[in-house]
Amino acid sequence: MYDELKDDTLVDKVGGRFKLSTLIQKRLVALMKGAPPLVDLDTKDRMKIVLREIMEDKIYLDLHDRVRTVADIPEPDELDLTDGGLPSV
Repeated sequence: MYDELKDDTLVDKVGGRFKLSTLIQKRLVALMKGAPPLVDLDTKDRMKIVLREIMEDKIYLDLHDRVRTVADIPEPDELDLTDGGLPSV
């Protein structure tokens, strides 16, 4: 078992067990399809990579349960405040 899953730290960080399992599953699929890891780990274990990405706030689920990276967060000057302040998707 992975040490990161032994307590509820990741569950709390993501917002629940369902969201955590969804995020892990979707990110694992992306890594298997060739997406580059967002953390520097000396391992081929994709699960460890995903757990570290979550711990380091590199990935998250958006409101539509899509995996996003920190690079996807718009800069403040990119926000359209006329539509409630949320970027268009």
